[in-house]
Amino acid sequence: MAEAQNSPTSGYATAGAPTGGLHHRRLDRGGRRVDRRHPYERAPSFDVADFPVPHGREEEWRFTPLERLRGLHDGTATADGEGVKVTVEAPEGVTVETVGRDDARLGRAGTPVDRVAAQAYSAFEQASVVTVPKETVLTEPIRIAVHGEGGTAYAHQVIELGAFAEAVVVIDHTGDAVLAANVEYLLGDGAKLTVVSVQDWDDKAVHVGQHNTLVGRDASFKSVVVTFGGDVVRLHPRVVYAGPGGEAELFGLYFTDAGQHQEHRLLVDHNVPHCKSNVAYKGALQGDAAHAVWIGDVLIEAKAEGTDTYEMNRNLVLTDGARVDSVPNLEIETGEIVGAGHASATGRFDDEQLFYLMARGIAEQDARRLVVRGFFAELVQQIGVPDIEERLIGKIEEELEAAVA
Repeated sequence: MAEAQNSPTSGYATAGAPTGGLHHRRLDRGGRRVDRRHPYERAPSFDVADFPVPHGREEEWRFTPLERLRGLHDGTATADGEGVKVTVEAPEGVTVETVGRDDARLGRAGTPVDRVAAQAYSAFEQASVVTVPKETVLTEPIRIAVHGEGGTAYAHQVIELGAFAEAVVVIDHTGDAVLAANVEYLLGDGAKLTVVSVQDWDDKAVHVGQHNTLVGRDASFKSVVVTFGGDVVRLHPRVVYAGPGGEAELFGLYFTDAGQHQEHRLLVDHNVPHCKSNVAYKGALQGDAAHAVWIGDVLIEAKAEGTDTYEMNRNLVLTDGARVDSVPNLEIETGEIVGAGHASATGRFDDEQLFYLMARGIAEQDARRLVVRGFFAELVQQIGVPDIEERLIGKIEEELEAAVA
């Protein structure tokens, strides 16, 4: 696949706390700074009334099939009590709580940046808070099962790690539901958190979510987002830093089938000095009207000296009729950085790889399976949870059976 390298351009700034919005600015002919923020970035808010109903012409909604969101975007979707069932399995020492809307821990990692996220925050009745105490190192993962039961739901989840705690969290979405949810990850200083979020919905499910992460001083965050199922899945991971030395790795794997819309919109806001980030998402598409969208925004603020960042998105189109929109954005406001770059590539099977394998006696269909399996292998290995890795490899095999048949 040909790789498109994009040169960084300046033009972002931020104001206020790390949970504030992303500001687009530029100079006018007189040298004055002119605000060019998107409407949803102009006023991040927990109040749904602060966001207009989207119509699809807005920058942040132009790729999303609003008519398939089942009313999540315009306020007509009403929670019916049969939306999702959430269960948490946690090792000893972990605290699992169900709290009300007035709990002080809610909203600390970030603020809703679009109408659906604000609707989710305004509409949930109780939130789940999972806390790993400081200096606790878990040897088994925390497992959160979100199972759709056919209805509509709004949800809020908080995962908090104390200073120098270490944990792996698996959030597994299955079944059928219309779900709007916010998830917060709060990492204390020196903490290490790996989150594996699996979207293995039934065919008719709709899932719109904002994931907010606040990375403490010298803390490490790794996210692995895996999306297979659902009619429409639209996820919005966002990362900000609470102190120097923080590291964030955001990995993603998606397999988009005929008629599915899978959209991943990321923002890493380097708002403090001497932090790192690495973003790598890969997707495969097959079937008529399969549509994958990847938007990767990395912002390096003027005060974020010593930043080291890279983002990459690659897509493999397996059949005619599939569409990919891939938009990497890198905005830099200081020249005092370690490194920054981004890349995007979309293409079909590599003929050279196929020829190499077939020349060694491997049948064409098997060769195609090997190419796709190798395409995803690096990201699957990032999961680090053997049973989840095995399950996802099995899902990939199922998809490939249809892709190369």
